[in-house]
Amino acid sequence: MAGINLVKGQKIDLTKGNAGLSNVIVGLGWDPAEPARGFFGVKKQANVDCDASALLLSENGKLTNKLNLVCFHNKQNANSSVVHSGDNLTGEGDGDDEQIKVNLKAIPADVHKVLVVVNIYDAVNRKQDFGMIKSAYIRIVNASGNIELVKFNLTDNYTGFTALICGELYRHGEEWKFAAIGEGAHAAHINQLAERYI
Repeated sequence: MAGINLVKGQKIDLTKGNAGLSNVIVGLGWDPAEPARGFFGVKKQANVDCDASALLLSENGKLTNKLNLVCFHNKQNANSSVVHSGDNLTGEGDGDDEQIKVNLKAIPADVHKVLVVVNIYDAVNRKQDFGMIKSAYIRIVNASGNIELVKFNLTDNYTGFTALICGELYRHGEEWKFAAIGEGAHAAHINQLAERYI
């Protein structure tokens, strides 16, 4: 069963109507755009290494604890309610390139949003941006049964941007919702993006 396809700016209930939903997987995927070819058909473009991260934000949108930045160099938050699957260096192949596992019921009470972002590793030195990426998406999967709940294809032109703010899981009373954001940003490293929320 395919999930619901969202458009930019759309919000959807995750837990309301999904009794017992607790463990979800945030799957992110992308493919390298076709590289320019030089002499003898040799590829000119190096692999674009995209890194997915989750920022666990307070009610006023602040990153209150350095462990609340879950990324390739800090793979889980303090109570392991948000866990990163590890780094994918190329984006080659089908399916999710990186995943972040989230236990909604175990997320600390002071965390109100799980903001999911993607950066290009070493973007400045490699002279890379999201114009070199195609078919980017974020999806939410029920870990029980591996059933896709929602998917958001990031189809805008992100040329010139080195970070993407993909979407967020957020509390709404006792429930959790998901918002499709799809905004480009300039941040050569996840730590630079995180500084916006301190």
